[in-house]
Amino acid sequence: MTEEEKNDQQAAEEAAEETEPEPPAEAEEAAIEEEPPAVEEPAPAERPAAEAEAREEEEGEPLGPKQRRKLERSRHSGETRPQRSPQERVQERAERRRGKAASRRTWRARTRERRKGRATTQPPAPVARERGKPKQRQGVVVSDKADKTITVRIDSQRAHRVYGKVVRTSAMLHAHDEGNEAHVGDTVRVVESRPLSRTKRWRLVEVLERAR
Repeated sequence: MTEEEKNDQQAAEEAAEETEPEPPAEAEEAAIEEEPPAVEEPAPAERPAAEAEAREEEEGEPLGPKQRRKLERSRHSGETRPQRSPQERVQERAERRRGKAASRRTWRARTRERRKGRATTQPPAPVARERGKPKQRQGVVVSDKADKTITVRIDSQRAHRVYGKVVRTSAMLHAHDEGNEAHVGDTVRVVESRPLSRTKRWRLVEVLERAR
């Protein structure tokens, strides 16, 4: 290549550079302002705790123990403790257990004392109740075949509560006659007593009138 061709090529490059427009300074500043600001992403360790806290605030659901510990670690702003060895962790766990056992013993002793105090108080004395008066019935002996037992018919009459008609009824009961004193047709008085057999709940008091 001759020197004239070189000179022509350099002149053409200089002319092209002069004709190319330069971007204005104002356009460059606008482009810089339009760029979105960089969003700082949370650290990977803080991200689960922040998500758990937001979920707890929104949904109101309780967090598990592991998530709660992560949340407490993320909120901790003090100095971090030095790394502990497995033996030190076992020792700390044993100390915590001893402290909890001591508090349990104290609580149980206080509970036993309170129970003893309640037991020493005397219960109120029972109120003496008067024994009720036993019922008495008067009837006619209709059977004395069984030993020490009589069958008594109790006759009763009363006016009907609506129509006023006299209604007569009778009831049969078994009474205990220890000496076989009553016989058929006798008018007797019986009194209620404790159960003496499967059917006897009454006892003979006296014979009012003998049968003729």
